[in-house]
Amino acid sequence: MRLRALELKDAELMLEWMKDEDLNRYFRFDADSVTLDSVKDYISKASSCESDKHYAIVEDDDIYLGTISLKNIDVNNSNAEYAVALRKVSIGSGIARAATLDILNKAFEMFHLNKVYLNVVSENKRAVRFYEKMEFTFEGEFVEHLRIRGVYHNLKWFAIRRPLGDK
Repeated sequence: MRLRALELKDAELMLEWMKDEDLNRYFRFDADSVTLDSVKDYISKASSCESDKHYAIVEDDDIYLGTISLKNIDVNNSNAEYAVALRKVSIGSGIARAATLDILNKAFEMFHLNKVYLNVVSENKRAVRFYEKMEFTFEGEFVEHLRIRGVYHNLKWFAIRRPLGDK
């Protein structure tokens, strides 16, 4: 497993997870409106955005497995938002763990951030367990904060800080 820049060749496999109802039920974007062209446009713009760093998670043979990101990078406050989305074939394989360790290393070493945070729909139990296992700390919950497909959901907030020895 390694991280690399998103490439146009990843678009069809990105669209695969975006259109998968089992995977996108907790996501905020309108999956019905996503097209191959809109995914390609996203990929084309991704490399030029300074505040968002999106990486393809790929196998050794360069097959796209998912996307992992540091979004809303705030250099003044030394923090960024973490996000990960995997193809169904990658779930449960350990890929998310390895990619998360890699992007956290980038966050703390390359971007010199102090904190990486995330938010997750409270009902997404699998994701919550994963973030806790990765040692993200629960920081609070916003009640009925997000509406997905007409239903309000609570949003849990987690964060991980730069290791003390690295500050």
